Amino acid sequence: MDRRLRIRLDDAISPAGIACLPASRYETGAGLADPDAILVSSRVLSPDDIPPSVLAVARAGAGVNTLPVEALTARGVPVFNTPGANANAVKELVIAALLMGARRLGPARDFVRGLAAGDDYGRRVEEGKRAFAGEEIAGRTLRIVGLGAVGAKVAEAAMALGMRVAGFDPALREGARLPAGLERVASLDELLPRAQYLTLHVPLVPATRHLVDASRLAAMPAGAVLLNFAREAVVDEPAVVSALDAGRLAAYLCDFPSPRLAAHPRAVAFPHLGASTGEAEAACAGEAARLLRAYLEDGEIGSAVNFPPVAMARESAHRVALANANVPNMLGRISTTMARAGLNIHNMVNKSQGPMAYTLVDLDSAPGAEALAALSAIEGVLAVRFLPVLPEAEP
Repeated sequence: MDRRLRIRLDDAISPAGIACLPASRYETGAGLADPDAILVSSRVLSPDDIPPSVLAVARAGAGVNTLPVEALTARGVPVFNTPGANANAVKELVIAALLMGARRLGPARDFVRGLAAGDDYGRRVEEGKRAFAGEEIAGRTLRIVGLGAVGAKVAEAAMALGMRVAGFDPALREGARLPAGLERVASLDELLPRAQYLTLHVPLVPATRHLVDASRLAAMPAGAVLLNFAREAVVDEPAVVSALDAGRLAAYLCDFPSPRLAAHPRAVAFPHLGASTGEAEAACAGEAARLLRAYLEDGEIGSAVNFPPVAMARESAHRVALANANVPNMLGRISTTMARAGLNIHNMVNKSQGPMAYTLVDLDSAPGAEALAALSAIEGVLAVRFLPVLPEAEP
């Protein structure tokens, strides 16, 4: 490697998180010219924000709606994310909000703050508290939409607190670990009628935009509590405010403030605090940095939203990684091109995901510039990299 790999940090990234990147191999910082990769937390990036030198983008967090995934895919650039790294932090905030909604703690605090000092202060406290009588959550029904890393943890915690919990997730991955005893239902329409408390834990995609709208709010029991710590647009905010005004919703608690919610007595909105703990920030940054390192050094794909997962133990000092369209006979064309260049394939793995495929090839000898150019010229090949074994990294 002629120079250290450059990873541009586009947010305040936890130093503890990027400690896995040895200084002898990596240069990290804001505003680096010609970066090899970008590590981002919450900043919104457009295609113009990503130089041609970039080989990968990693999001320290789960959602990638702030990144130009489609444009990066067309360039053969993987977009990594870190689902689950901040799940515990979000779970704890959701449980705190659940208790706030049940005991009306937000309005109660506003009441106390609004009391003027005076001789009758204690009497006014005692008289006023009657307006904020809440309920215990034990025995209440909690319904969860989305049973990924956060949703599963919320379910487990709520069940431990004595709630009756059921969940719905049409996109639940195979082998996902769910709490024992968690009831699963087949549809959102089946979930809503018994949702005394409803919490949302789904990504923002076209199918989930305004997932909870006026019709679905009307299907919930009167006096229900809605929690949204997923994405702002998963709910139709005007419809939620209307339901709060009408008393159909007892409370709305979320992580997405707006002037309309801030002024509403039945709403409590936090300033995007879901992953705002030192532990979560370090965990997300650390996982993102590890994903980038595995890709930049060995071509391996971990948690990417636009590439298939690919891992292969090194059996040669000479590795080639190819991102290509998932079309017939691509492997045949790759292996034929390598054979014509006098290269012997020692080991190979190929995986596909939708329109994208990814191939790792270990060779018995190093490919020359002409061979790499020939591979790049294959129709459908988006990116080609030669990955020789790097010398041992210095601490």
